[in-house]
Amino acid sequence: MNDDWKTPDLDGTVAVVTGASRGVGRGIALALGAAGATVYVTGRSTREGTRTEGLPGTVDDTADAVTERGGRGIAVRCDHGDPADNEALAARVLDGHGKLDLLVNNAWGGYERSSEVRFDAPFWDQPMWRYELFETSLRAQYDVTRRLVPLMLPQQRGLVVGISFSDGDIYLGQVGYDVFKTASDRMCRGFAADLRKKGVTALSLHPGFVRTERVEAAWEAMGEGPASVVHSPEYVGRAVAALVADPELKERSGQVLSTGDLAVEYGFADVDGRRPPAFRLEGRMSLATRMHRLNKMVGSAAQR
Repeated sequence: MNDDWKTPDLDGTVAVVTGASRGVGRGIALALGAAGATVYVTGRSTREGTRTEGLPGTVDDTADAVTERGGRGIAVRCDHGDPADNEALAARVLDGHGKLDLLVNNAWGGYERSSEVRFDAPFWDQPMWRYELFETSLRAQYDVTRRLVPLMLPQQRGLVVGISFSDGDIYLGQVGYDVFKTASDRMCRGFAADLRKKGVTALSLHPGFVRTERVEAAWEAMGEGPASVVHSPEYVGRAVAALVADPELKERSGQVLSTGDLAVEYGFADVDGRRPPAFRLEGRMSLATRMHRLNKMVGSAAQR
C-alpha cells in the first residue's frame, strides 16, 4: 500500500511536544512539522550532553528533522521533573511566540532502569524507585500543563493531549504502572472540566504497539508476530495533527481516544500505508509483562 496522507495545514500552529528525543514524541513532532507547525521539541537527551539509557535520538536531531519536513523545530533541553525547567520552557515559548496552540504530554520516565527488576514483578518485590519514576512522570505532566495552559487562554482555544494507555477495567499487570497510567487519563479529564469554559480542549490519546527505538533494538528477537499490529511513531503524530485540524475538536474534550480508531474516522494511514487497528488488551498479555519481555530482549540485543 502507498502512503497517501492528506497532510492538514497547520501553518501558524505553535506546539510543545514533551519527551520528543525519540519514540512517540519524535513521531508526533515530525508529523506536526510535515503539516507546517512550529514545534518546541523537549527532552533530556542532547547532542552535547547525555542520552537517557544510551538510546539514539536527541532533541536537536528531532528539531532538525521537523524543520526538514517543512515546519520549524526548536530544541529545548528540559527535564520536566524539574519545575525550574518547566518554568523556563514557558518563558521561552511566551518570549518566542506569545501563545501556544498545542501541548502534547508525552514525556514518561517510567521505563528507565527496567532491566534491573522485572517490570511485571508483584508489588511486594517492586523497588520504590520504580514507583517514584511513575510518580515523577505524572507530576511532570501536571506541572508543565499548569504552566503552559495560560499561553492558550487569551485566544480561547488550544489543545492538551496526554499520551497514555489504559483499557477500562482491565488490569495492566503491575500496580504502580496501572495506577499512574489510569491517573494520567483521569488527569486529562480533570483538565478538560476546568477548561470547559475557556475554549481549550484536553483529552487522552492511546497509541497502539509502537515500533520505537526500544522496540527496534529487540525487533529481531521478537519474531514475526508483532509485525501485523505494530505501527510507527508517526501514526500517532498523524492522529494528533488530525485532531488539531478538526473544527469540531471541542466536542472531544475529556475523552480517551485511540490512534487506530482515529485513523479510521479521519481516514489516514501509517507511513507504510497500513492502518493498524486500535490496541486492546483483552485476550493479550498484560502491558507489564510485555514491557518486561521487551526490556529483557533489549538487554540481550545490547550484549550482542
